[in-house]
Amino acid sequence: MLKLILGGLALVLLVASAVLWMLRPGTQRLVEGSAAPDFALPDQRGQIHRLGDYAGRWLVLYFYPKDDTPGCTAQACRFRDDIGVLGDLDAAVAGVSVDGTKSHADFARKYELPFPLLSDPDGKTAAAYDSLLNMGAARIARRHTFIIGPDGRIAALFDKVDPARHAEEVAHRLRVLQGAGR
Repeated sequence: MLKLILGGLALVLLVASAVLWMLRPGTQRLVEGSAAPDFALPDQRGQIHRLGDYAGRWLVLYFYPKDDTPGCTAQACRFRDDIGVLGDLDAAVAGVSVDGTKSHADFARKYELPFPLLSDPDGKTAAAYDSLLNMGAARIARRHTFIIGPDGRIAALFDKVDPARHAEEVAHRLRVLQGAGR
């Protein structure tokens, strides 16, 4: 009985510590309407991309776990297939993971991806976007997507993503956002 009580108490303390850590001063969760964190990351060709490069247009910034894995490939290929639709909505697309530029180059070449894949090897940008999953020795980006408006603010965010349908969901949300502003 004492073991059960101590185990329960330990669990309560662990959960409370995690909540307090997330709510510590200086930690702010990203929400629709907040300023998008700046970044400066190299793409698969070594070209540096910054948030400011997309000022005045929509940016679909999607974070994904790993190059050339089934879910990430499905998601990237859907964005590739819908790039014309997204372009018609004045939206650029950029993918971000903690993989290196060479891995990104191989992935982009293999699947003919027409948009930049940004390399975030230290995970700082993923962390700034609340999209870094730190599993001890391994770190990956969580599958999150942000639609950043022409004003540099987060217009929409997706934290539950179905890779096979996500590009269509993003296009739909862009249409809604742009229709609301007209």
